[in-house]
Amino acid sequence: MVKGITRQVIVVHSPGEEIFDQAIFILKDKAVGEGITDEKLMQEAKLAIRGDGARRLLSSGPIWACGGAAATALLWLITALL
Repeated sequence: MVKGITRQVIVVHSPGEEIFDQAIFILKDKAVGEGITDEKLMQEAKLAIRGDGARRLLSSGPIWACGGAAATALLWLITALL
């Protein structure tokens, strides 16, 4: 148990309670004193829940595997033609 630390949190309840009941977000210390609105907090929470599609795509193994295979095929073709 940690004593003497106070943190601000946001609890977002799930609209469909199939798997998750709620998500808990811990605010950064600098965010508390800046006067951020409730709407901005909810936007950030929803963005964190949804995630970034481009980041997911770039971290996908099959995409990188296909790219590597294409690059290898291109280098093989260039080498074969020379």
